[in-house]
Amino acid sequence: MPDTEHLPPALPCEDTDPQPALWLDADGVPLRANGAFLRWLEDAPLEEGRRFLPVNHPQLARACLAQQRAIEDVEAWVGERGLLWHFIPDLAAGRVLARCRDATQALRREQDATRARRLYRLITENTTDLISRHTPDGRFLDASPASWRLLGYWPEQLRGRSLRDFLHPADAEALGEAELEALEQAGYHTATYRLQHREGHYLWFETASRAIRETYTGSVVEVVSVARDITARVAADARKRQLEDELAHTARLVMLGELASGIAHEINQPLAAVMNYASAGQRYLQHLDDNPQAEQRLALGLEKISEHAAHASAVIRRLRAFLRKGQRRVQPLDVRELARETVQLCAWEAARRQVEIVLALPDDLPTLLADKVLLEQVLLNLLRNAMEANGEVHQGPSRVWLGARLDEGSMLLEVRDQGPGLSETARDRIFTPFFTSKAEGLGLGLSMSRNIVEGFGGELDALAAPQGGLLMRCRLPVRSE
Repeated sequence: MPDTEHLPPALPCEDTDPQPALWLDADGVPLRANGAFLRWLEDAPLEEGRRFLPVNHPQLARACLAQQRAIEDVEAWVGERGLLWHFIPDLAAGRVLARCRDATQALRREQDATRARRLYRLITENTTDLISRHTPDGRFLDASPASWRLLGYWPEQLRGRSLRDFLHPADAEALGEAELEALEQAGYHTATYRLQHREGHYLWFETASRAIRETYTGSVVEVVSVARDITARVAADARKRQLEDELAHTARLVMLGELASGIAHEINQPLAAVMNYASAGQRYLQHLDDNPQAEQRLALGLEKISEHAAHASAVIRRLRAFLRKGQRRVQPLDVRELARETVQLCAWEAARRQVEIVLALPDDLPTLLADKVLLEQVLLNLLRNAMEANGEVHQGPSRVWLGARLDEGSMLLEVRDQGPGLSETARDRIFTPFFTSKAEGLGLGLSMSRNIVEGFGGELDALAAPQGGLLMRCRLPVRSE
């Protein structure tokens, strides 16, 4: 304990100063404290006050006197309380005045800010996505180090450059006013586009942008974007579409084999008629002089030959189009014409099964944007499934309905049968690959059909028909050309 005969004089405003303070000797030993500090001690000896001081307070006291200067804002923590100490030298007496203020909230805020800055730095320096700041017109203000890996440029090389300098020409046309308008109105915008790497090749990016607004006017002053490289995903999607197209083509070949007898009948019928009219024409040619009607009948026969030849050509052309293999060709489609052509493809099978296909096609249907062959394949698959379902119940004539209508901006193509229907569990499973209720089925037709429809942005579902049987509903978005 310090010698009471040599205690330092009372501290200024010792009893009224709200900030704790005490005198320390040259070795940091407490000599005297004011009332605010003593209240912290709660009748404990003054020596116990060391726990409120920084752990290195002896060294601080000696440095303060040796360097003849005050040492400020030294941090000390006592439990959950954060303290800031100031050490002020009394050079004449060789003492140090230590004053303290409770800075818990300020220190907590500073710690939180430090952690946030450290977290932000860890994220921006280690993320694989490109995080960037832009002016409203698209010029880079800053970028994360991922810019080097993704684009071949360091952040300082991007600053001041416009995003349009890197955009693929085809994507640059799509961005611009629409993006600015979205950021102004909603404050958020997502886009998918290609950016050019420093080496010249293009990469696909999926970007989410957020507008930063001026506090008082609300105008957009800055844009923060996070761009993710999705090149591998785009390539995988393209490969998936290619495989789906190849599978669809294989399914059409299988379907063609099943329809072979019907196709032979469709071709044979007009060819037989052509041969009959040709033979009759030859006979009429031999009697032009003695039969006044021979010339007229010969002309009629030639006309019929032309009609049946055109019919045979149309059948072959329709089959060739159905069997073609290649990339999807989206085009405007007349739903009524598409439905009729599909019915013609399976007309012979319908006749063999004694199934009447009833068409319900309004005149005011809009056009669809889809691949004709693939959509025709879906309808043909649904019609053939419906005819097979009818055969499980009806031994004689039956009906299948093919209809189209508008519903809340979508086009509904519906095929309804008079078959036994399916349970709810079976309806949930029929679109699963390789699930089939047919003894000789592969279980791929409906699964592939749903994939085709979903590729056009639509849906294909199986429902219980109100009149019995099964209702297959294909919902497709109606889009402008």
